[in-house]
Amino acid sequence: MKPAKEMDETVAEFIRRTSLKIPMNEMMTILKAWDFLSENQLQTINFRQRKECLVQDLVGLCEEKSASVNDAALLDIIYTQVHWHQKVWDVFQMSKEPDEDVDLFDMEQFKRSFKKILQRALKNVTISFRDAEENAIWIRIAWGTQCTKPNQYKPTYVVHYPQTPYAFTSSRLKSIMPLLGQALTVASKHHQIVKMDLRSRHLDSLKAIVFKQYDQTFENHNSTTPLQERCLGLDVNMDSRIIHENEVEKERVQRITQESFGDYPQSQLEFAQYKLETKFKSDLNGGILAERKEPLRCLIKFSSPHLLEALKSLAPAGIADAPLSPLLTCIPNKGMNYFKIR
Repeated sequence: MKPAKEMDETVAEFIRRTSLKIPMNEMMTILKAWDFLSENQLQTINFRQRKECLVQDLVGLCEEKSASVNDAALLDIIYTQVHWHQKVWDVFQMSKEPDEDVDLFDMEQFKRSFKKILQRALKNVTISFRDAEENAIWIRIAWGTQCTKPNQYKPTYVVHYPQTPYAFTSSRLKSIMPLLGQALTVASKHHQIVKMDLRSRHLDSLKAIVFKQYDQTFENHNSTTPLQERCLGLDVNMDSRIIHENEVEKERVQRITQESFGDYPQSQLEFAQYKLETKFKSDLNGGILAERKEPLRCLIKFSSPHLLEALKSLAPAGIADAPLSPLLTCIPNKGMNYFKIR
């Protein structure tokens, strides 16, 4: 009988750091989802002790089972699936040639192909997969080089929805994107991949935008009720002509706002960025700007914890005129929050 293989010190440290990130009220749920330790082993852990001591006991149990780097990576994926809002996600869209047929997706074949492409290009790389709800596949990639081991603390996460051309990635490293793009397109049997001008911490909102899955939970009101009765209360002593004027204007603003944003909760984005690049044109001769060869450049950024809901509230609150600029209201339909205006 072969002796159990000892767990590598780097794996022990990897598990320790990942476990320390997990909030205590989520610890048992995440460990059960990990499904590496048995129910009996979990019952031996005292969850009422200090977190550092709990994690030390947890690492000891993992050492008994000789946890591998892939086991540790899976724990990290599960933690990230719960705390996806800690990452900034970019959206990539793939496409096929016009005459290409739609292939049936084979999950195991996708995994083998994806891993083979990256491992051929890089000697040191750790690739882990986990299937999730709605047929999504989560991929975790820890990058190394030909001479250095993979850095497990700066991985790239990819969320791909099979049978769709979309992938969501957490990495901002430009150097790895060509290789990652190649692995995604070949494994999913697409021809080309492009990065969309869409980014957010809210993965579910990005998914809702690109899949056009807007939440159709309408406001709780009787649609047959006249709009005037749903407006804010007005002073009963106010001149009736002013009351009528206010009601007409509020009705107009609410109608235009609903036409622009719909009557459902908005997808959650944190910002929209607009880059202006234009050359100055004038019929007048001379002037510094007229002689300028370089275009004028300007950057405008709108930020909010919930940008689309904030924009939706501007006109009804009287802060902006209705309708808002199409550049502000087109974000969900165009699937982008980065704009270049020339």
